[in-house]
Amino acid sequence: MIVDCHTHINCPSSEIDATEHREATRKVDACFVLAVGRDNGLEASRELSVHTAKHPHLVGFATLNPLRDRVDLKSVKAATRDIGLKGLVLYCAGGKFHPTDSRALNLYHAAAQLNLPIFFHNASSYNSDSILQYAQPFLLDEVARQFSSLKIVIGSMGQPFLPQTICMLAKHENVYADLSVSPLKKWELYNTVISAYEAGVMDKLLFGSGYPICKPDSCIEALLGFNMLLADTDLPSVPREEIRNVVERETISLLGVE
Repeated sequence: MIVDCHTHINCPSSEIDATEHREATRKVDACFVLAVGRDNGLEASRELSVHTAKHPHLVGFATLNPLRDRVDLKSVKAATRDIGLKGLVLYCAGGKFHPTDSRALNLYHAAAQLNLPIFFHNASSYNSDSILQYAQPFLLDEVARQFSSLKIVIGSMGQPFLPQTICMLAKHENVYADLSVSPLKKWELYNTVISAYEAGVMDKLLFGSGYPICKPDSCIEALLGFNMLLADTDLPSVPREEIRNVVERETISLLGVE
């Protein structure tokens, strides 16, 4: 089974409609669709729930901002489970909140009670108005320690803070990372995969495309052809089976998505 854990329908950088999304993701068995909050996460989440309800292979993730939205148990349930969404996506850098802000901690408590995985999406929040400091993966260390039952996904390998992400994966059983890399950025792709392999954390990587930035089929092709990048070089390789395991990982059951 192939699960794409990182897709969007309406991204700030590209207005992709639902039909295009379905066509681009038809080669995967299931995919997570992450709401993009902009100014109103609750509205975006409700719109997403209407779409995912029509297509069982789509797993919707609501978005909330603890500085703006109510994050008590009842409110979080109303914004997720009650409308058919299965997880949460948070944009700390773009939303300008520290991952361990007291209001964010209340949100994690509610998510843990509801068994909702949380996807931290910070890699593309590098606009002049975002707070880059809040995108650093090591800031999730306290969250992972305090909420050990909470499934955490670090989006896009926490780029550009890859070493921090590798450290978090090695340290915490409940922390995973989304391996969404551009097939066109071959050196970044190589360094990301080889770093995870040498650190022994390949089993903590989840396949993602970052759609609409990249399409799932091109990402799968790039990953499975990883060692072809190394032809006529002495660079270390990664066993193909290790990479195939990432592509075919049982992400839904691993994250406890109901």
